[in-house]
Amino acid sequence: MPEALVKVEPQATQAQSSGSTVPREAREAMKARETGETGETGETEEAGETGEAKEAREVRKTKKKSHYIRGLSYSVIKFRKKRKKARSPRSIVKNKGKRYANLNKLCSLGWIVIPSCQRFNNIRAFMVFFCILLISQGMVFGLVALSINTLETGNRLKTTETMLLSSTYDVSSFLVVLFISYYGGKGNILKWITASSFLVGFGSLLCAFPYTMGENYELDIETNDICKETKVTKACKRHISFQSKYVSFFLLGQTVQGIAGMPLYILGMNFIHENVATHSSGIYIGLAEASVKIGYALGYAIAAPLSENSENSTFDNSVEDSDNDEHWLQTWWIRFVFVSVIAWSTMVPFSCFPEHIQGTTEIDSRKHKKLHLLDRKYKDQESEAGIKDLFASVWILIKTPIFVCLSLTKASESLLMIGASEILPKYLENQFILNPHQAATVSGLVLIPAAALGEFLGGLIVSKLHMYCKGYMRFVIVTSAVSLVLVVFSIFVHCNPIPFAGINEDYGGTGKLGDLTAPCNSACKCSTFYSPVCGRDNIGYFSPCFAGCTYSKTVNDQKTYFNCSCITDGLTNADEDGDFIDARSGTCDTKCYKLPLFIVVMFSTLVFAAFSGTPNMLTILRIVPDKQRCLALGMSFVILRIFGSIPGPIVFKMVGESSCTFWDSGYCGSREHCWIYNKTKMAYLVLGTGFFCKVCTILSTTAAFYLYKLSLKEKSVFLSMPVKILKFKKRRQTEETDL
Repeated sequence: MPEALVKVEPQATQAQSSGSTVPREAREAMKARETGETGETGETEEAGETGEAKEAREVRKTKKKSHYIRGLSYSVIKFRKKRKKARSPRSIVKNKGKRYANLNKLCSLGWIVIPSCQRFNNIRAFMVFFCILLISQGMVFGLVALSINTLETGNRLKTTETMLLSSTYDVSSFLVVLFISYYGGKGNILKWITASSFLVGFGSLLCAFPYTMGENYELDIETNDICKETKVTKACKRHISFQSKYVSFFLLGQTVQGIAGMPLYILGMNFIHENVATHSSGIYIGLAEASVKIGYALGYAIAAPLSENSENSTFDNSVEDSDNDEHWLQTWWIRFVFVSVIAWSTMVPFSCFPEHIQGTTEIDSRKHKKLHLLDRKYKDQESEAGIKDLFASVWILIKTPIFVCLSLTKASESLLMIGASEILPKYLENQFILNPHQAATVSGLVLIPAAALGEFLGGLIVSKLHMYCKGYMRFVIVTSAVSLVLVVFSIFVHCNPIPFAGINEDYGGTGKLGDLTAPCNSACKCSTFYSPVCGRDNIGYFSPCFAGCTYSKTVNDQKTYFNCSCITDGLTNADEDGDFIDARSGTCDTKCYKLPLFIVVMFSTLVFAAFSGTPNMLTILRIVPDKQRCLALGMSFVILRIFGSIPGPIVFKMVGESSCTFWDSGYCGSREHCWIYNKTKMAYLVLGTGFFCKVCTILSTTAAFYLYKLSLKEKSVFLSMPVKILKFKKRRQTEETDL
């Protein structure tokens, strides 16, 4: 037994020193046990070999455990390093290459990267802030438009001053649009949009400054414009410094707004087009275009109550109402400051967005596969950003008939909207006998929602139907034809004119048509300030003074007039005091109920007219190379300004004045405002405006459509030629040029 143990001990020791022999000896021990060897020596060897196998297994386990322990500590250290590395922005780029191609696609404020903000690094979040900025500038447009109207009514701005205020935005944008579109398209578009958000807020503040500065205007008019032989009307007193202060600040504010708008409508639209799928860009661009109209409506809505109060106090001709005028002047500036805060709130989000939003690489790779119409013209042109390259690129665009036709389509649509905004309020005021504030409100409720809805639905329809350039142009032609038919139909929705003394009535045979003065009011020394009244004879009068009324009082919250020398016919009614009422303030009832039908027809007309805005822009973006899109949009805006928005207000104001029947001679004797228009001329003016603009749209788009088809045929023939023929033609052309 001891000898057996002695024999086993060296083997165990050997097993400990070298584990390679242990498995063989263990297998021999197992084999001996299976063959049934007996005896004490055999049992001892079997036990020794069994113990030897157990020790060998324990040795192997110890080695594995020690190796595992050493590897575990190393793995923990490596895992921690990897985890720290995964938290860094650079690891995000490596691990999620499809989602973040490089650090330039991270949402960050300079060097500050917030991981939780990366969920907003997409085009939808960008559209939220972009639409907020567009809405804020639209609100500025609405506030400025109402401010100009209020100044024109209360401060007696001249027609030239009004047109200057209205056209400053278009002129300033016209002067800078090419440079912004060219250099902005080659740089970081997000930085330009951030600068625009600052300029929108700053321009709004400039428009608010006049309302917060010192002295207000004074306009001293007789309390009631009634017939008094000894009356002296003080109507020419005003502070010129107030007027010049308003005009200068509004001119500066509109100039800043014109500069701020171009990066939004050119660079911003191109940025959206580059960062969304091909057939989704119509939805996003249509939403952006609609946001401006929504902002205009909001600006009009928040300022209309104050404008109405000011208008009422002006038409009431009361010196005691100067406190109300001062109140609205003191509170008007708050609206502009509110818009500035909204615009400036988008500066930080725009600063955080990367130059290329996530997913742009995949979208660009799909878009680059499509060949553009002008690729061959731009192929040999240098891409250096310089004045020479700018004019060369502009010259290529001007020589492209398709681009010019599409830009003229855009200009004609702009001219239509300008004409509608100029003529529609006057048409409603005279055709359906509304006061100026009601006519402006109804016009806003028709124009702005119709334009916004048309822009959005136009982009939505062409996107859902997966249209391309030819489909876009067909869509514009069809919708413009429908709009043209509705314009012609709207002319038949009108009301018969009411009798008006001095206009279409001659004061019962004692006066002349076209002259408000008659023997019954010649001694009253009436002013030409419009304050209409309706006599008991159902005839309208320009003012209670021209009706010959000598006394007035308020009955049931309505001003009534008595002892009117020009009103002799009609039923008489007595008030509580027994006095016979001859006239009431306001216009006579036309008993015409066609206004709702006219609103529906005009709304539908403008919706179909606005359908063409987004498809037209998409067509321009698709026919030019990627690097020239911003410049193409900028050049289209130049054509729009030259043929549309700059001459449009002036032309339509002159055409509208041609249908004027009675002018206000002004507080100081100058002709300033038209109070009454010829209804028939106004109706033909509305028809002519809509007909001319839509016919221009149809003709220019049709020409662009056939030119595009012809270009596609030439391009397909060029691409289908063998390479040898192309080289031969190119060599032949060079030889001809050398000769």
